Amino acid sequence: MTNDHHHDCCGGDHHHGHAHSHHPAEGRADLDGPAGSPILIEVTRGGMVESVHRGRAAVVDARGGILAQWGDVRAPVYARSSVKPLQAIPLVETGAADAFAVSTEELALACASHNGEERHTQVAGRWLARMGLSPADLECGAQIPYDVETGNALLLRGEAPSTLHNNCSGKHTGFLATALHKGEPTKGYVRYDHPVQQRILGVTEQMTGQDLSRAPWGIDGCSIPTIGIPLEAVAYAMARIADPRDLPERRAQAVTRIREAWTAHPYLIAGRDTFDTAIMEAAGGAVLVKQGAEGFGVAVLPRLGLGVALKIDDGAARARDIAMGALIRSLRAVDDALWTTAPGLLATPITSRAGAEVGTVRAALAWPPAAA
Repeated sequence: MTNDHHHDCCGGDHHHGHAHSHHPAEGRADLDGPAGSPILIEVTRGGMVESVHRGRAAVVDARGGILAQWGDVRAPVYARSSVKPLQAIPLVETGAADAFAVSTEELALACASHNGEERHTQVAGRWLARMGLSPADLECGAQIPYDVETGNALLLRGEAPSTLHNNCSGKHTGFLATALHKGEPTKGYVRYDHPVQQRILGVTEQMTGQDLSRAPWGIDGCSIPTIGIPLEAVAYAMARIADPRDLPERRAQAVTRIREAWTAHPYLIAGRDTFDTAIMEAAGGAVLVKQGAEGFGVAVLPRLGLGVALKIDDGAARARDIAMGALIRSLRAVDDALWTTAPGLLATPITSRAGAEVGTVRAALAWPPAAA
């Protein structure tokens, strides 16, 4: 279904020789864990399993109860672009969304890791222009579109990609809207100490139920801070989006509005030939997903009131997507007929250069049992 490039803030990350963690000893996730993470995904070639991917996952309800877990779910993880729906909450709560007449399409784009297709860049461009801003105000950096057709068309026209093509341009436009509405500087809105990012940090603490003041943190691919959060706490935040009844009224209203935009515009969340858009379009609102970099992903299951978070230890996008499909299927969040009509959500074929199918990426046949 998908390639190994991915739709998140970090597609264009550069690896620097320094870390941004305040407490690297405290913040280091033990990727092996005491007994090792279970094998979630197998990669076959011919009649043999050639490679495997280990991972961790948690299924949590809106009261914080862990219904199932695989591997160590307490160690901090960078949830990367998977927490964009949390980062959009201040856009609504501050009144910025209403002040700038933000549409459901624009709100969905604020939660997106989009392909950079024209459909995405036009929404971001119009939103910026309405606020008297331009792509130059976005501090996410220019990026070649993830969508190959769009990227090729740019090259054929002799045009360079812009910040609008960055998969995070919608989120960053939302940050600018909030800063403008609050009378805060628009320059430097990506910094850890900027009010925009501090506001997001506070919301993230409240939604995850964590004190993140001493959490490890780094810089995401789009230049904003990414915070180390226990995997189970990320799943808890997603469960509270699925079932916000215990949230304060204003927060519940904001979360519901974000969830409805997320549901209404699955194509804006990602785009052509992506796992996120494919499964959400097929599920018709029963499942919301948001995949992030380095093998992280989340799901919101509104009908069940559950949240899911998973981390593939080696960061492989090919494993993350198939593992998420397998988890959603195991929870019976959608009708079984979906998996028949969209088999690519459960397995990805491996092909030769000549186009012959020679293997598959699939859930481990001996899927590890969940610990409750």
